[in-house]
Amino acid sequence: MIVVAGGAPPHPGARALLPAGASVVAADGGLDHALALGLHVDVAIGDFDSASDGAVAKAAEAGTRIERHPAAKDATDLELALDAAAALDPGRVVVLGALEGRLDHLLSALLSLGATRYAGFELDALLDRAMVHVIRHERLLRGERGELLSLLPLHGPAEGVTTDGLVYPLRGETLPPGSSRGVSNVFAAEEARVTLERGVLLAVRPGEGAE
Repeated sequence: MIVVAGGAPPHPGARALLPAGASVVAADGGLDHALALGLHVDVAIGDFDSASDGAVAKAAEAGTRIERHPAAKDATDLELALDAAAALDPGRVVVLGALEGRLDHLLSALLSLGATRYAGFELDALLDRAMVHVIRHERLLRGERGELLSLLPLHGPAEGVTTDGLVYPLRGETLPPGSSRGVSNVFAAEEARVTLERGVLLAVRPGEGAE
């Protein structure tokens, strides 16, 4: 499942990194981005204050389900899109977005990724060249030797964090909110395993040096 966020357009090379044949949910202006990438959108959702009229008409003609919400609402368009994706019982969701645009929207999006109601599936975000992975219990991450990886606790302490395959190992440690203890670790091999006993981690690969 792919969720395309609004705001600034995603990185041009993002299309090649998306899972093939996945269903697509677009959040408002993300509809324009999805169509520009050649994706068929199954559901477009939001107040549609940023999606172009042409994109909405084209998507509706192609069979996209359009779900309109009032501008005065209690959730962002991206959160509505994530809820719509979660309702389809996915095994994995990839959020496609950009690092440019409003800082408050970016922070809200990153916090939303760790919401309890999304705990039933694997959740990642591709933001320009950066990759963000939500970790609950355990995940195996594949990268390049020497690639940066930061582990950030979300919505409370991440307890019992253990890593394998990183240059600076963690052995059953607690990462409290606000701590920089997990920032700027490094892949020691092409795979790294991260486990934790309680809590939620965001594993951020900033993609420095990527072409």
